[in-house]
Amino acid sequence: MACVIVTHRTPDRLYSRLEKTSGMATMLNRKLLGLTSGRHVIAALTARTALLSTLPPEPVIPSKKPFKVQLEGGKRYSWCTCGHSQKQPFCDGAHKTKAQGLLPLRFVPEQDTTVWLCGCKHTNNPPYCDGTHKQDFIVSAPLHQHTDS
Repeated sequence: MACVIVTHRTPDRLYSRLEKTSGMATMLNRKLLGLTSGRHVIAALTARTALLSTLPPEPVIPSKKPFKVQLEGGKRYSWCTCGHSQKQPFCDGAHKTKAQGLLPLRFVPEQDTTVWLCGCKHTNNPPYCDGTHKQDFIVSAPLHQHTDS
């Protein structure tokens, strides 16, 4: 068990206390945030909060229906998770400029098969369609229109 200094600031005082934590969490804090002395704790805790609260962008909806696709066993595929690809349902790299923080889902089917891949990008079983596109929040949402830029 390791210890870390936790600092709390009120308008008129700065309080510090020593807390027990797992060695892994302490090592992670030091590595990611440069946590080296009590003076840096406030900045480090603030940075950690910002780091953890930054969420990737939401995917856009390129289609409200799944894509029927013939897949080859043993071949690697990259399913688009951002919705910006013009080669739906597969990735064309558009996430690099239009949806930073979202990466394609790479998968390799074991055998040749025909599947329905999600087109709305909100499936709970990616990359496969689970019928989410039939829910009101997808039905009422606008479709994403691709632009040349």
